[in-house]
Amino acid sequence: MSTPLRFGLLLFPRLTQLDMTGPFEVLSRIPGGRVDLVWKTRDPVTSDTGLAMLPTLTFAECPQLDVVCVPGGPGVAALMEDEEVLAFLRAQAAGARFVTSVCTGALVLAAAGLLRGKRATTHWASHDFLAPLGAVPEQGRVVRDGKFVTGGGVTAGIDFALSLAAELASPEVAQAIQLQIEYAPAPPFDAGSPVTAPAGVLATAKARGAGMRAEREALVARVAARLA
Repeated sequence: MSTPLRFGLLLFPRLTQLDMTGPFEVLSRIPGGRVDLVWKTRDPVTSDTGLAMLPTLTFAECPQLDVVCVPGGPGVAALMEDEEVLAFLRAQAAGARFVTSVCTGALVLAAAGLLRGKRATTHWASHDFLAPLGAVPEQGRVVRDGKFVTGGGVTAGIDFALSLAAELASPEVAQAIQLQIEYAPAPPFDAGSPVTAPAGVLATAKARGAGMRAEREALVARVAARLA
């Protein structure tokens, strides 16, 4: 009997749940795969919008993973200076087949020193934070550099997971999963990117996130100094 592929998605307070649940939906459908939600404890974790979720493994219980994935969300700020989390990621990265992230989860990988010199992407509003943390910023829904695979903002997690499914199983399996979940994006507005969003919509989004951005600028400066 073959050993199952082990996927571990980091679960943490104030994550953006779709960063995690999008990939979870795809990866859980790969034949012979097992997906776990990993955190420090098995206590419920609440997303940034109030959805409660249960970890299935603690750091101490977690075996070597084939794929480790860090979602994003406001909660990444705490993780970027959490040595327990960063040490767990470094340890897993050493033996993992793929080290991955969705959205601002890339900033956590970078804070762990794992993206130094690696091409990577993240959410558009945090893309310029990649370079100070040692990564090589690249625009894209999915960016791969060796075993490091990063997805763009939120919904890009589905694209990222389908790309992994094609690599780990086959393109046919990935396409069957895409069909099964009816992933055929046809958004009602062409506003999903700062390049295409109306100027007023983009300005409102930036204004809404100004406070978080100011806090993150200070955080990135601290982490970049530590990495240097």
